Amino acid sequence: MKVLGIESSCDETAAAVVADGRIVQSSVVASQVDIHRPYDGVVPELASRQHLRAVVPVVSRALAEAGIGSNQLDGVAVTRGPGLIGALLVGFSFAKAYAWALGLPWVGIDHLEAHIHSVFLGDDPPPFPFVALMVSGGHTCLYHVTGPTAMTPMGQTRDDAAGEAFDKVAKMLALGYPGGVVIDRLAAEGDPAKVAFPRPFLNRDTFDFSFSGLKSAVRRHLETHPAPSEKEMADIAASFQEAVVDVLAAKAVAACRRQDCRHLALVGGVAANRRLRHRLSADARSHGIAVHIPHPALCGDNAAMVAAAGFHRLAAGERAPLDEDVFSRHPTRSA
Repeated sequence: MKVLGIESSCDETAAAVVADGRIVQSSVVASQVDIHRPYDGVVPELASRQHLRAVVPVVSRALAEAGIGSNQLDGVAVTRGPGLIGALLVGFSFAKAYAWALGLPWVGIDHLEAHIHSVFLGDDPPPFPFVALMVSGGHTCLYHVTGPTAMTPMGQTRDDAAGEAFDKVAKMLALGYPGGVVIDRLAAEGDPAKVAFPRPFLNRDTFDFSFSGLKSAVRRHLETHPAPSEKEMADIAASFQEAVVDVLAAKAVAACRRQDCRHLALVGGVAANRRLRHRLSADARSHGIAVHIPHPALCGDNAAMVAAAGFHRLAAGERAPLDEDVFSRHPTRSA
């Protein structure tokens, strides 16, 4: 079954063709980073307008790179939410009309579920059951995954997501956008033990996360240590990053032990962070837990993961009605 996936939840317009939920035949991503960089963050109205410009060319290119015509597709999957409403509506409306015009079955996909499916697009997919740590710009969650469409939330962020904290701290340090990439690079030159930043929620008997206090701690440090040198900037970045990684790694390993799972998946945009990948793999290995991480190209928002998730729902007979709509926040969760 060949599924066309479409993603437009934030600032990436993406389309992909995936066969049988595993074989990526094409994956096209049109980034908007240059558009939003002057604002140090995503501007929703600009994102929506750019999606309108990009969606048709991106879908056309995805089909061309897959070497197929639209008549060879078996279904369409599109991100339904969570995300920016205006941005979501562009991809969702296009996918709905495209599927209807071609008489194809289609389904709306939860963006977080799609990220978890990104781990099945590589050479080392985890067996069921496993725990998934989903870390991105807008979400930080833990799931117990027992099947392709069976994902039970174990914990979530109570305020800022880890990726959002990276972006905001990068802005405080005047490092530019996107923050995760620049902090990852700068932190490699710093001392992660130099500044004693807090580890929020680390000692609580919960799998929830909170990063707003850590972000505030960085701001207070900069207020009391103004005009840091280049070395001090690197130390701040490394110390901040280490605090985030400490919490993420500890919670993820604890979740695996709670569920007696020997496999852990790390997914989402922040999964590309080098320190997190290394630390989580090492900590998990010490407890006999195997870590599965997608290729960095599949960690950020992309449509291949949407198509992969869509394959399983379409194969199970799910079909979306024409009046289905998008959502900005998950209907059953606050973040």
